Amino acid sequence: MDYAFYLFIVLGFLAVVLFLEGAYLTWNAYQGPEAKRIEKRLRAMSAGASGDAGSKLIKQRLLADTPVLEKLLLSVPRIHHLDRMLLQSGLELSVARFLGLTLFALAGGMAVAVLLHLPLFLGIVAAVLPWLYVLRATQKRKTAIEEQLPEALDLMARAMLAGHAFPSALKMVGDEMPEPVSGEFRIVFDEINYGISVADALNNLAARVPSTDVSYFVISVLIQRETGGNLAELLGNLSKLIRERLKLMGTVRVLSAEGRLSAKILTVLPFAVAVVVNVINPKFMRVLWQDPIGLKMITIALVMVLFGVFWMWRVIKIRV
Repeated sequence: MDYAFYLFIVLGFLAVVLFLEGAYLTWNAYQGPEAKRIEKRLRAMSAGASGDAGSKLIKQRLLADTPVLEKLLLSVPRIHHLDRMLLQSGLELSVARFLGLTLFALAGGMAVAVLLHLPLFLGIVAAVLPWLYVLRATQKRKTAIEEQLPEALDLMARAMLAGHAFPSALKMVGDEMPEPVSGEFRIVFDEINYGISVADALNNLAARVPSTDVSYFVISVLIQRETGGNLAELLGNLSKLIRERLKLMGTVRVLSAEGRLSAKILTVLPFAVAVVVNVINPKFMRVLWQDPIGLKMITIALVMVLFGVFWMWRVIKIRV
């Protein structure tokens, strides 16, 4: 009897271990690092793909994990623009997960507003936060690519001077440069290997990376392929031009640092004071939330704050 009991325990333990192992292998096959890497590459290639026959196969990809939700999202107008925005941010988010986070933030903001007796529009403000985060991540990734682009162009120019072809130079950038510029150039090389024309692959790059410098690179290469010339010298000159532009932008950023800091402080200060006063004396602030005149004052104040933010942004924004 004792042996049967111990045997049952051992078999149960082995069954649990095998179940966990099978669950892990199943998860790793669909959601593991390798699967996510492949999915990211396919998403990147499809989000910037043009509508020709050669790219139709890679345009079919999932916006959600379930077929029902996938079909529902495909019926939403301009849903691929949202997908491209998520791709440009470099975040590991699908459209369905991003919309789920937005709805979760909206529900959380509404719940906090109801519990603390605050205006319900705070829920809308909370729903905007994921979008602002994605836009911020997109801007950071774009800035990183622009800073790495001159070195990438120099590497391509040296490779072509050494006798390598243009696709080989793209592959060298994808292998030797750090992220995120290496990933974008690697995608261009993969698209060319899959049979997409060089022009379409470069246009897809310009669509994925909303950067003026990247557009200059794409236009320069496309014009050179039509008219001829020394592409290595062209890339070297373009690299010098982008470096001078970045240097001038850095100077402008330093000179406008005080104005940008003042803009941030003046934007956050009213909301910070409102939170502090609400914590110290909730009854004092409750009148402002509940009285109709107080709500009108809040509306006018928010409009003035938004106008001030826009004005300060226009003052300190200098195009280089």
